[in-house]
Amino acid sequence: MKINFLVLFALLCASPIFGQKFSKQDVLEDLDYLHESLEQAHYNLYTYTTKSAFDKNFEKVKASVTKDSLSFIEANNIFQSVMSKANNGHTEVPFPGAAYGTYAYAGGTLFPLEIAFENGKALIRKNWSDNTAIEIGSEITSVNGETIDEVLEKIYPLISAERRYFKLAKIELISFPRLYWQLYGEQKSFEVEIMKDGATEKYNLKAVRLIEDFEMKRNEIFYFDREFKFLKNAAYLRPGNFGEDEEKYRKFIDSAFVAINKSESPNLIIDLRNNLGGNNSYSDYLVSYVADKPFYWSTEFTLKTSDILKEHVRKNYDTEDPYWKSVIENESGTIYPYQFEAYQPQSKEKRYTGKIYVLVNRQSHSQSTVTAAQFQDMNLATIVGEETGEFSSMLASQYGFFLPNTGIEVKLSKGYIIRLNGSKKAEGIIPDIIIKDHLLDEDDEILDGLLKRLSTE
Repeated sequence: MKINFLVLFALLCASPIFGQKFSKQDVLEDLDYLHESLEQAHYNLYTYTTKSAFDKNFEKVKASVTKDSLSFIEANNIFQSVMSKANNGHTEVPFPGAAYGTYAYAGGTLFPLEIAFENGKALIRKNWSDNTAIEIGSEITSVNGETIDEVLEKIYPLISAERRYFKLAKIELISFPRLYWQLYGEQKSFEVEIMKDGATEKYNLKAVRLIEDFEMKRNEIFYFDREFKFLKNAAYLRPGNFGEDEEKYRKFIDSAFVAINKSESPNLIIDLRNNLGGNNSYSDYLVSYVADKPFYWSTEFTLKTSDILKEHVRKNYDTEDPYWKSVIENESGTIYPYQFEAYQPQSKEKRYTGKIYVLVNRQSHSQSTVTAAQFQDMNLATIVGEETGEFSSMLASQYGFFLPNTGIEVKLSKGYIIRLNGSKKAEGIIPDIIIKDHLLDEDDEILDGLLKRLSTE
């Protein structure tokens, strides 16, 4: 589904804080507040880093605040550079969408090449420039006198992720042109070096109009929509993100499985690629149509409660709900297990009993990774595609708060999810059938590769 850029960023631009200038003192005070809050409210800030490394980076970032007045983007980048050192994808300051939207409507321009990262190379997957000599699939090696690796090293502090593989996936998700703007500001032209067949050529490219020549011509990597259809050898189901209107979601899943079972399709493909995740109540409902006994979505789930989390819960949730009640009743600073009830499968006549294939890629995020692990660990499906960027056991269950002076939003992990097989390995979902995805091109290597296999069975 084409994301409507104008609607999306009109909402983002409603932020009242963009356009403000922040004093040095405001930013420094928020930095100290952030550091103290993370210590108190994060599940375990030092799971993927050390306290020494985090504190050293914090002092370095704090010392870099020398200007008397900072713009929204400058302040945002500073806080991102602190948060990203936790090396946790769910501990982040989001991309400054409000600032980007305002820049767009002011006639902003962007870098004209969309990039995907494959086999250690930055490959051009979309060319929005007026230079048709640049071929899709060529490797970009430098931008404005900096190697692509030098540019990435400057972008990495803006990106929260457990490892480089996931950082690159999130750069693809957010989009390299957007991040290049966030880091360098508006640039009217770009000198790029591009390698093709072992030879390097230089090109001078003009910036493209952000709205007309970039946003209105492209699609986001992630999918909001749901899709169900029959292919030659299988039924195909893309449940979409696990969020929004749950009643509508359940009706979609119900109707899909009625049609699947009526067709007696021998194969079912469930597509969890390019999925931003969401809530387990959605994904469990999907799994209930293929599970033959009561099940769980993790083998262990633990939470850390804090004063900040309790305030968040009181403002946003029903404190009589057992889950949120546990947050309020446990002493702040406590890490405790929370046991969800087993989820019941659908009645036998509703369940699908054929072969199931679950598609994943490096853009299968959060709950979609947890769900793929469910399918794999319960031996319900064959996982097909490429390793997920997200770890299969993860620090997640994200919530957020706003810094008191700048109003910048901070998001962090309050929980730890351990997959059903108990593995805590620092790795994503490893597919049973590995098929690489040339992301952002027009081909669907994973789905087409699976369908080709099914046609020979």
